[in-house]
Amino acid sequence: MPLYGTLGMTFMQVPFVPDPAQFSGDVLVTGVPYDMSTSGRPGARFGPQGVRAASANLIWEGARWPWNFALEEHLNVADTGNLLFRHGEPQTLVDNLTAHIDQVLASGAQALTFGGDHYITLPVLRAYAKKHGPVALVHFDAHTDTYSGGTQYDHGTLFYHAVKEGLVDTDHAIQVGIRTAYEHEDHPFEVLDAAWVNGHGPDATLERIKARIGDKPTYVSFDIDGLDPAVAPGTGTPVCGGLSIDTALKIIRGLQGANLVGMDVVEVAPAYDHAEVTSLAGATLALEYLYVLAANNGAGGCYLSR
Repeated sequence: MPLYGTLGMTFMQVPFVPDPAQFSGDVLVTGVPYDMSTSGRPGARFGPQGVRAASANLIWEGARWPWNFALEEHLNVADTGNLLFRHGEPQTLVDNLTAHIDQVLASGAQALTFGGDHYITLPVLRAYAKKHGPVALVHFDAHTDTYSGGTQYDHGTLFYHAVKEGLVDTDHAIQVGIRTAYEHEDHPFEVLDAAWVNGHGPDATLERIKARIGDKPTYVSFDIDGLDPAVAPGTGTPVCGGLSIDTALKIIRGLQGANLVGMDVVEVAPAYDHAEVTSLAGATLALEYLYVLAANNGAGGCYLSR
């Protein structure tokens, strides 16, 4: 058994279905315990187990606030466990992950993937582009991850390669929460930096996001360091001045109506966490996304004070 391949519990205690070909439902969860592409502190290989464990705090609420329905009655979700690959051989991660997501999509489900460092999004997007063509992208992060000077396996270069490979439709891609340096000239994506989002709020942010992505198949990639380290310290490259969890949840919730086809939550590193708050944030963002999918399928809506 490869390192970190053992599954302790499933996300939200959904059924364990190790073979995607045996699943007939809506969403398959996969953990990717890989952090060999980090440039800062390692530890995101333990992110999948951290997010799954923290999800135990969310299972007792039948109809999660502010939604007016119970998720399990409207969305069929299962967990395929952790991806297997040869530790120390990153190319096996690349090959196995793309092949696995191919299987998930072939089953008719979409993928909800827990990293692991952000490099894992590149093999996932390769599978998505096979099915949908270049996808629209909503990317939450402190960093653009479009840097060209990294190594072959580098969590800071994945969107540079994704653009070069034609995996992302750059005319329908937007990055949210950015607060580190990048080359503004010829940058391939629209950027809503963290100061703009924090100053203008979720509604204005959603207006910009929805105008950008339109009705194209849209992939959501959430690097947990998009959140401020005051609320999400458990990550390898923390940057002050990020989003609050309230803002992030309102933005995810507000994606109702968008053509969402997949999501990942990456860079949760439990070793640097306090009281599981980062793992809980990752689990909650993922759960909110699932409620949005169910609402898009006609399950119901939100009870929100106006």
